[in-house]
Amino acid sequence: MIILLSPHFYRQKVLEFKLLFVFLQPKVVNRVLHIMANIVNYVLHIVPMDVNCFLRIVGFDIGIMDRLFERHDIYLSEVPMDYIRDFMHRIHWDSRLIIVKGPKGVGKSTLLLQYIKKNFEADDRHVLYCSADTNYFATHTIVDLADTFVKRGGQWLFIDEVHKYEGWSREMKEVYDLYPKLHIVLSGSSLIQINDGQADLSRRMLHYEMPGLSFREFLKLDVGLDIESITLDVLLESPNKFCSHVRSLCHPLEHFSRYLKYGYYPFYFESKRSYYNHLEDVVNYIVDVELTKHRSIDVGNTRSLKALLQVISQMTPYEVDIAKLSKATGISRPSTLKYLTHMEEASLIRRLFTDLKRVTDLQKPDKIYLDNSNLLYALCPQQPEIGTVRESFFANQLASAGHTVEYAGYKSGDFRIDAGTMIEVGGEDKGFSQLEGQGHAFVAADDIEFASMRKIPLWAFGFLY
Repeated sequence: MIILLSPHFYRQKVLEFKLLFVFLQPKVVNRVLHIMANIVNYVLHIVPMDVNCFLRIVGFDIGIMDRLFERHDIYLSEVPMDYIRDFMHRIHWDSRLIIVKGPKGVGKSTLLLQYIKKNFEADDRHVLYCSADTNYFATHTIVDLADTFVKRGGQWLFIDEVHKYEGWSREMKEVYDLYPKLHIVLSGSSLIQINDGQADLSRRMLHYEMPGLSFREFLKLDVGLDIESITLDVLLESPNKFCSHVRSLCHPLEHFSRYLKYGYYPFYFESKRSYYNHLEDVVNYIVDVELTKHRSIDVGNTRSLKALLQVISQMTPYEVDIAKLSKATGISRPSTLKYLTHMEEASLIRRLFTDLKRVTDLQKPDKIYLDNSNLLYALCPQQPEIGTVRESFFANQLASAGHTVEYAGYKSGDFRIDAGTMIEVGGEDKGFSQLEGQGHAFVAADDIEFASMRKIPLWAFGFLY
């Protein structure tokens, strides 16, 4: 303790003073810090020491925390509150540890900030939002942040882009165990890194996967139409009632084709002209950075992966021929199957199987789509095949609404939903021949506004969330 009484020693021996505590148990360190704080209060009139300097030595970096709160305030002041996605209500916010994951650009950061702004006062210092890609984490750990925040009375800690912090899951496990009264909310865009980290926190963390905009949400943001979502069961039971309601408010087909091209990612409303460029940047980042770093894919093979995506974007929605796919891209069959698995994990594609319960790691999928129709239009070198667009939209919207989507089989329809409902997707003239003999079966038809018997407009399946 005598070193506190010597300004010269304080200036010259700061590093040694810090290292002294590395070998002490946390309880011992806390006791020592308490004693030191009392000593400083007593001797400040003897030694002219800045209190913040002392606090910084013993782990209470007040200046840095204040800067984090300043950024927190700036983020909150800029977040729009005119539209809040219903996804917010799916989350059990009172849980101690939550992670919101999803593809880059679907609005996770906005969602977290909106929740804070909606539920906390502007100057409430019991809550803190920060991003893991800030300079703070170049010299501090997540444990440091949690420790300092809790000691200042913190109760809710929101960390965005957590995947950019190496070893985040291990430290989160430690924070979870050390601070039982602290609520932690995380978000991450790298689905691959998040999936890798979840194993460390499997019994502690609730995870939610945030999709892009539904057709219903796009209509709200694009033309201001606020229409309630509908469950799949209600839609299938009374399709004409729902379609007539929507039709009384707008011509859905007037907006549907625009959604298929531009409506899935919210950043469309930030810069419409550069939308596809932004979308291609997202794809390039996933392939060039995430897959090479976290799935050990050689950098020299990234061009082959992008070629594989282009080939998939040009495929007609028939059963997959892996041999032809491998030949078209110059990738071996085993590598092709492995790459498809990784790209689905990163939400670039969607694989369908006839029986999900029996799927193996390198099993050939029965159908392959890009994850959503916007990716299809962005990556296809020419106008994409309309049948592929329709089926990509349908599979995306059903899966995003939480339904299990499987391939129904060549003679049974395009999709089997939740292991029981068969649905064939097509144009307005699509018939029921492929659904013959199926008990609970429907046609999702494009280019129609009203339902007729078991033929339901395709766009109506965009109102499920």
